[in-house]
Amino acid sequence: MNLAFVLALLVQNVHQVGEVFDAATRDRMRQRELYLSEKMAQLLLEIEQKNMEQSRAGRRALLPAVLQSWKVWAAVCLLVLLVWVVRKLHQKYQRMKKSSGKEGSGSEEEEEEKEDFEGLLHAGIQPPVNDLAHKCRAMHCLVSKLLNSCRILLSDSFYPVPQPPIGVGSAYEGWCPREDDPVFCLLVPLTAPRGHTFHLELGTARELPARNSRIRVELECTCRTEEETGVLCFLHNTEDRLGKQPPSLLHTLCTGGYLDAEKIARWFPVLIQDAWRRMPESARCRINVQPCSRSCRLHVIDGFNRIFIIEMMFGVRQHRTDIFLSSHKIEGIVIPSTTWPQSCAVAEAKFFRHIAAHAREDSFHLRCMQVWACLLVGDNISVYEVKTAVMHLLTVFPMEHWRARHFLQRMHDILWYLRCCLEERSLEHFLIGNEAVPAEIILPRDFRVSRPLNLFQRLEQEPDNHVRAECELDELPDQFTRLLISQQWQTSTCPQTSFS
Repeated sequence: MNLAFVLALLVQNVHQVGEVFDAATRDRMRQRELYLSEKMAQLLLEIEQKNMEQSRAGRRALLPAVLQSWKVWAAVCLLVLLVWVVRKLHQKYQRMKKSSGKEGSGSEEEEEEKEDFEGLLHAGIQPPVNDLAHKCRAMHCLVSKLLNSCRILLSDSFYPVPQPPIGVGSAYEGWCPREDDPVFCLLVPLTAPRGHTFHLELGTARELPARNSRIRVELECTCRTEEETGVLCFLHNTEDRLGKQPPSLLHTLCTGGYLDAEKIARWFPVLIQDAWRRMPESARCRINVQPCSRSCRLHVIDGFNRIFIIEMMFGVRQHRTDIFLSSHKIEGIVIPSTTWPQSCAVAEAKFFRHIAAHAREDSFHLRCMQVWACLLVGDNISVYEVKTAVMHLLTVFPMEHWRARHFLQRMHDILWYLRCCLEERSLEHFLIGNEAVPAEIILPRDFRVSRPLNLFQRLEQEPDNHVRAECELDELPDQFTRLLISQQWQTSTCPQTSFS
């Protein structure tokens, strides 16, 4: 550009001074102008050619990347085309199959209904979401912190010591019927305070699980540790000296020397409220404690005014097994305050965790149990009895046979199993006398060697209830179909499982 500017300036000067030169000089100047113009044009042409060569070199460098990108897109387009072709072939095969079925048996309407039903099945029933599991962990964590605060408050007293909670019931087993409004049930194990021991007295009727068990509280000698702990021995000190320290458990939460479940249920809410005030979570949430006759119920209200219901029952572990003597009330039976029936709730929750550890992610065994819990609205077949049947079948069919495509068949198997049990008036308890119980579930020796408990034994003495139970079972297939069509079972109000 600078060279062109100079040449232009020279040409302008030539025209300006051209008038003062003679003709010969002007000819020489004109020739010189033509020569310089040719040189300028040649120079500009060389510059342009050089730029074009540089541009071609850049395009050649970019060409491999462009070609590679083109190959990728070509592969994607080819894959999409293959998927489309396979889908068209599959649709054509299905139409040919329907046509042949129509010519052979005339069952086109049945095939269409089956296809619609299976589509509805997969659209309306999805595997349980992890939201319930997340809530269960959150409630368990909250109660664990709360009980830890309680233990700090009880460090200088002689009340029962609450241990970390154990999740039980339908929510912690994974099949809660009411996923939107579950009740988080937690068993709080109790251990004896210093200077005390618990002696478990099982029922004398030799029934399992025992209903008439009691927990006898005895004092033990602590003379050797008096100087170290500063706690006086309740057995070998006078009442005057003992008056300086808190009273023993026998004088607070016992009746006739036996641990009183109703007294514990009245004492525990006060302890919970005192411990909650010392927790940092109390600044973000609030709780309402609702005492029950033999348990404690909490309403936890978070910052979004969502309410979570936690029910805590108390228990004393039977030796080192997964069986507890529990404070939970047996439905329909009035029991004394010092009676602690045996509970299998912890062992049953452990069984479902064992199954979950061996199941695939798309396993539908929990959904089967959930649907059955929503279907049962009668009084003659309980949710616990259906859960027992499902537990038996979970040890019969391998876990790979509980996937989504087996859902209808497994539901039919559960119905068939219950119908056979009703006809024979015999449904065996899963944990008693059953060799199929996983070895990791620790049971007392009596549970393993005893004859199985018949949960349908009552039907032998109640013929009318047996007939009504059979009628209820016969109506379940129609209820199941209506439930799938309406898709109301995901939010409907359903009965909860028992803890027995």
